[in-house]
Amino acid sequence: MEPKNEFRAANLRRANRRMPRRRLDIPVEKLSYKQPDLLALFTTETGKILPRRVTGVSAKIHRTITREIKRARAINLLR
Repeated sequence: MEPKNEFRAANLRRANRRMPRRRLDIPVEKLSYKQPDLLALFTTETGKILPRRVTGVSAKIHRTITREIKRARAINLLR
């Protein structure tokens, strides 16, 4: 079944794009708000959290990273 128009076809391609290769080099035990240098790898220079499709981490690890980044921001270890 084909999409009805080019706009819908573009949306279908965008929604079904492949994820980058999974990152398995991040130990979950090491993710802590006390390590802002590690957490800074997952933020932009303006401080926004990078999405999963850019970082390539699993959903579970991404939720952990997000939680720890917000904790680090709360106590001013990370901007």
